[in-house]
Amino acid sequence: MAYIQVPEGVPGIRSLVMFRPDTGKPLYELAQVLLRGESTLSEAERELIAAYTSSRNQCIFCMSSHAAASRCLYGEDKKIVDEVLMDMQQANISDKLKALLKIAGKVQVLGKEVTEDDTSMARKHGVTDREIHDTVLIAAAFSMFNRYVDGLASWTPTDPAVYEEMGQRMARGYVLPKQ
Repeated sequence: MAYIQVPEGVPGIRSLVMFRPDTGKPLYELAQVLLRGESTLSEAERELIAAYTSSRNQCIFCMSSHAAASRCLYGEDKKIVDEVLMDMQQANISDKLKALLKIAGKVQVLGKEVTEDDTSMARKHGVTDREIHDTVLIAAAFSMFNRYVDGLASWTPTDPAVYEEMGQRMARGYVLPKQ
């Protein structure tokens, strides 16, 4: 049960933004730009960065919902998501994506953990400055979102089917829920 009075039966961040739509609107707009805006990283990859960061933060709601969105966007290659969440280093993904996830993992711990060596190594794998920027911002934003969701103890469903449905909705984009 959430620590504040939120709409009953509404999971995770959705209930929190319904509680404060004035703060929820810019959060949803940020998620829309980061995860659905123009980028050389695919929407599936950006959702995976969000899920990976959330997994490292042990935020079950955000990890489960963004992993579901990433699976939906990856389509037939959806097993990649579970491979990354199980063991990113052994996952069947490009060295470029591994380099970005390594950076995201460091941001999740503390932004100052990212070093010039990390960004240089990423560039050796074809990562652009824009991709480094966006990865750092996704990881930073999702660390905040994770703390928001868990800090207010929002409802975290346990049924995987709930997340699959949520992932399908999220794959279409981020819009503020109706009151």
